[in-house]
Amino acid sequence: MSSAVPPAGPGRYGRLADWLGNQDRALFHTAATRRWPGARPVLPRLSRSANHGLLWFGAAAGIATLGGSTRARRAALRGVASLAVASAVVNTVGKHSVRRTRPILDAVPVIRQLKRQPHTTSFPSGHAASAAAFATGVALESRSWGAVVAPLAFGVATSRVYTGVHYPSDVLIGAALGVGAAFAVRGLVPTRGQLPAPGRPHTDAPILPGGQDLVVVVNKASGSATAKTSLVRDALPRAEVVECEPDELIETLEKAARSARALGICGGDGTVNRAAAVAARHGVPLAVFPGGTLNHFAYDLGIEEVHDTCRALASGDAVKVDLGRFVPGPGGCRSEPGYFLNTFSLGVYPELVRIRERWSPRIGGWPAGVLAAVQVLSSEQPLRAEFRGRDRALWMLFAGNGMYQQMGPTPGRRFDLADGLLDVRIVHGGRLPGLRLLAAALAGPLSRSPVHAAERLRRVRVGGLTPGTPLAFDGEITEAPPELWIDKADEALTVYRPLPL
Repeated sequence: MSSAVPPAGPGRYGRLADWLGNQDRALFHTAATRRWPGARPVLPRLSRSANHGLLWFGAAAGIATLGGSTRARRAALRGVASLAVASAVVNTVGKHSVRRTRPILDAVPVIRQLKRQPHTTSFPSGHAASAAAFATGVALESRSWGAVVAPLAFGVATSRVYTGVHYPSDVLIGAALGVGAAFAVRGLVPTRGQLPAPGRPHTDAPILPGGQDLVVVVNKASGSATAKTSLVRDALPRAEVVECEPDELIETLEKAARSARALGICGGDGTVNRAAAVAARHGVPLAVFPGGTLNHFAYDLGIEEVHDTCRALASGDAVKVDLGRFVPGPGGCRSEPGYFLNTFSLGVYPELVRIRERWSPRIGGWPAGVLAAVQVLSSEQPLRAEFRGRDRALWMLFAGNGMYQQMGPTPGRRFDLADGLLDVRIVHGGRLPGLRLLAAALAGPLSRSPVHAAERLRRVRVGGLTPGTPLAFDGEITEAPPELWIDKADEALTVYRPLPL
């Protein structure tokens, strides 16, 4: 007599999956049959507007334009990058791993349904993933803009259940993938809040409540400086704010430094450069209010907005920073060195700056930069210079005031503004200067190849320069002397810098 083995019943995990599936379908049916007050004119349109990420690209453009700050632009860029990662994961892995069919629309009122039904598999929801990724990416850089975007993202996610194209679990898992994508992007490229602000050596500066005994000089010709003047006046009612034309800048700074306990400056990097030299010479601390186009020095200090500097003035928090120095200074003066807070360069970069400044008032900063790069790299010849005892052909010689660090695949910033070091990089002459410059930029500090070299030094001599060779420092252009020395004045300047929140 033979005994038959009974067929195995569903295991514990199978029963759990069946139960979750039943609950998911029940929730979908409840959502389909329930009345959603005020949703009919909004959610279907919102769902359609998010097709192919169009809603989020528009939102990113709006944040970057209306925000008017570097933080807003970073938030928009991070939101788009997070969306791109989430979309790639969902469409290449998610949609092919679980081939779940779309819900049956019998219970969904026709007026809610989309005119064009999607044909891809249901799990997970790509719209929910993109919405969550964009909103999370924005929030990681800017909480205020994240709060603005979050209701929009929630509306897009819920619209997918409302219109009947996804089960609730599709939306939840899609949203989770989107949040994960945003944090994955943050792992590759840290947010500004994750990066350490330059903190050594910390020093105390006069506490100036409301800007008392502070004179702020505003360069009318710098980027957004004039627009920020009212913000400075409102935030620091006791400060004296003086606006001046570019040709009056040095005289105005000298006068302010002689009468104030601290010197304030509102403008771009070139304007801040002039103020730093005056402040160091008079031994007064400097308060920087970013008002230019790029504001590299202010951002490396952790200063992005007017209120950041105001916090430092109220608490008296400051740091010592180095000043890059080159001798002879501008105009060939050996008794008066030139200073740079950020960068010094010879080669194609000064000419690029010259062309960009000529065209930017007409066509805008970014188009002017592209035009300048194309024109310079197609027409310029390498410069001849004696560097470290050898005559060389160079496309560029760059010296940074402090070591520039890499931030994932993006260009770097400085974590220490008082390291006593010059970040020196050269790009050797040869064919294809554009590719050589790109290779040098991607290689980062302390690298060496037949195309470029980078190292940290304390002092550099450059000789054998042809008369008329352009020299750039902090975006300013002058004519280089036949021979010059580049070094640093260690901890020569005290600058207000807010403690991280």
